[in-house]
Amino acid sequence: MDLVNILKLPALVIFAYMLGSVPCGFILTKLFTTLDIRQKGSGNIGATNVRRIAGNRLGIITLAGDVFKGAFPVYLAIKLTGVNGFWAEIYISIIAVSALLGHLFPVFLKFKGGGKGVATAAGCFIIISPIACFFALLTFIMFICLCNRVSVGSLGAALMLPVAVWKATNSKVLAICAAFISILIYLRHIENIKRLFSGTEPVIRK
Repeated sequence: MDLVNILKLPALVIFAYMLGSVPCGFILTKLFTTLDIRQKGSGNIGATNVRRIAGNRLGIITLAGDVFKGAFPVYLAIKLTGVNGFWAEIYISIIAVSALLGHLFPVFLKFKGGGKGVATAAGCFIIISPIACFFALLTFIMFICLCNRVSVGSLGAALMLPVAVWKATNSKVLAICAAFISILIYLRHIENIKRLFSGTEPVIRK
């Protein structure tokens, strides 16, 4: 790797965090409605709350934006280093975590009020391992069909992700990255988990 590419490595970490910090749901609802999405519904800026409060179209666009925030920097990391090799996998994992941390703790919202991380994590792993992402998506859909709640689907997919990454890539580094990301997703769903146990978690369709 030449000097120019070596210098790009730390720059891409910063770029991944900054791109992850772009609050798509907050921006879209500010542009196209009079709402502050942080004051409505669950108060979250992610696609689920945007769809619930501002409609399907803005919810879908928010989802696409949040997925892109994970996918694009990971794609750049793979182009820069190649996906194979221990140090390449370490670097790709750092980029994925940086993008997710940006989404969870966005600098543009003073490190508060970020999303739950599911869509951005999906974007990362669509690039890292499409097969693993596919099985996580199947788990997401299955749990939603069974329980009629997005949060349950998200938690199920997060639980499946490290296992699927390990089986699909046979990489300890990428599996540990997926496990760490899943833990962050679970931590961001603490309130959802409490509502699930109390029976007050919103359903998708009544």
